[in-house]
Amino acid sequence: MTIEIEIPTQCPSCSSDLETVNSQLFCRSKDCPAQSTKKVEAFVKKMRIKGLGPASISKLGFVHPLEIYETHLQAYVEALGEKIGQKIFNEIENSKTTTFATFLSALSIPLIGDTASKKIGAKINSIEDLCKEKFLGYISVGPKALDNLFDYLSDNIDDVEQLEEYFTFLTVEVKNMEHQGNVCITGKLNDFSNRAKAKEFLEDYGYTITTGVSGKTDYLVCEDGSNSSKSKKAESLEIPIVTIASLIKET
Repeated sequence: MTIEIEIPTQCPSCSSDLETVNSQLFCRSKDCPAQSTKKVEAFVKKMRIKGLGPASISKLGFVHPLEIYETHLQAYVEALGEKIGQKIFNEIENSKTTTFATFLSALSIPLIGDTASKKIGAKINSIEDLCKEKFLGYISVGPKALDNLFDYLSDNIDDVEQLEEYFTFLTVEVKNMEHQGNVCITGKLNDFSNRAKAKEFLEDYGYTITTGVSGKTDYLVCEDGSNSSKSKKAESLEIPIVTIASLIKET
């Protein structure tokens, strides 16, 4: 028995006309609530805000990343409960210190992913500088990606600038984007709330972050003086044990 399936022509979320691309259906409406929610979820994932999943985003009614930071603690507690609401609010506060590249890649701009964002972030550290024509020559990404970037900013500049005000961007002065060496991280860090943020920062300086210590490890970052198994192995292999600050200073 053959069942004929009728191909939908309108978005089930916003009723806009659907576009067919390579046998896939796409809604191109900028006001589609389903797309807006997915962009919030993508932003949260990129910013590594733990606990703020699709169910919590739905309960809070967020349709734009800006709402994540505009919302007060009490609203999180009322929607999610005191324990979870406080925990997520703390995660959001921690996410406010990041790199401009991470912020840019979290905006869900087509073709402006991690690689393109890092290239841009290597030279530019704010939306204001990004919009200055004199900086365009420093951006080594393709013309289509640039078109997407500036089309997005043209349509959303007010919201993006308001969102940016909540962030403190780590200064990344890339002196040499060539591979600087393999780095393993252990223990608590002085200037980063978690290892993921430290990893992003060091990668912008050309370092590769590994999960373990081996003969191929060039440096072990250990800032709390812990006598971990990684520290002991690094000592046995005569691998330099450094802080992130001292490592970057030498780069």
